[in-house]
Amino acid sequence: MHRRVSLLSAVALALAGALVPAGAARAEAANGLDPRPAGWTATDSQAERRTVSQYWTTQRMLAAQPLNAPAPRRTQSRGPSQGEPWATRGATITRRSPWTTRGAAWSVGGTAPVTAARQSLVPNSPGLQWTDGGAIVRTTGRVFFTTADGRNSSCSGSAVTSANESVVITAGHCVKLNGAAHRNWVFVPAFDDGRRPFGTWVASAMLTTQQWNAREDINFDVAAVVVAPLNGRTLTDVVGGQGVAFNQARQRQMFAFGYPAADPFDGSELIYCSGRAFNDTVMTRDQGLRCNMTGGSSGGPWFQGFDEGTGLGWLNSVNSFTYNFAPGFMFGPFFGDEAMAVYRTAQNTDAL
Repeated sequence: MHRRVSLLSAVALALAGALVPAGAARAEAANGLDPRPAGWTATDSQAERRTVSQYWTTQRMLAAQPLNAPAPRRTQSRGPSQGEPWATRGATITRRSPWTTRGAAWSVGGTAPVTAARQSLVPNSPGLQWTDGGAIVRTTGRVFFTTADGRNSSCSGSAVTSANESVVITAGHCVKLNGAAHRNWVFVPAFDDGRRPFGTWVASAMLTTQQWNAREDINFDVAAVVVAPLNGRTLTDVVGGQGVAFNQARQRQMFAFGYPAADPFDGSELIYCSGRAFNDTVMTRDQGLRCNMTGGSSGGPWFQGFDEGTGLGWLNSVNSFTYNFAPGFMFGPFFGDEAMAVYRTAQNTDAL
């Protein structure tokens, strides 16, 4: 479920300098890191994207191996910075999509409206198949890529609302691992046992935090991938987009989703976990959740304020890693200023 590989070159990083809060910039300057996100180009021509898309046959997707994250190291930073709460609402869809914009029933610091559909779900689930439909089915998908050593691997990801309508949020190790970038990177929303109802979306640019890029610090294991348009349409125009939120309160009720592909799962179904998050007190400053998802679920979204009736929420972390001694628990990074800078730069990056 958790492993990383992927690096990119230059992506309009000048945008990020003005987006990173001053406090975060000062902290990273003191650590010798550029406060702007690290970014690189994944594909730079239609011909290259066509080659990547054609590479991923159904047979290769079904045979892809789940990627696992490296274990946390005690030398890593213990404290992701916390700034002012910030969020953007999801599900901004154009008239060509059957999905509608999420209403104003929930705002930062509030709670999602209770719906009839919610009553039928398990409020504390360690891992069950999602069967209730909604926007979550379209916006969540499997991620496929080839690692630097030539292995075809998989993670999970989520389409989010963005200015360019083309951003997928996933884990940092799902774009880069062991100092090397993944290639042949694609996002398949609503993946269904080999079926691709909304197509295969090829990455054009990738971004991650400097902390992950430089030292694979598990506290900052987050990435944003900009995917190229498909058949003249952008990603969220086709499938919709989830909201995103940063610097939110901890220990809230969370819903986590992903496509685990290691035993006892096989990557064919969307799985969810739910419960109240807790703070990791072992080796990181991540948040934890009781969850038995396995390899391949890395990068899958965590939501605060998730509405089971609509399948919409505020993406506030991603599946990152599990401890070997506690396989029934999943951990995800705190979405602070660094994650916000990655997202903001990605949404202003040209998807073409």
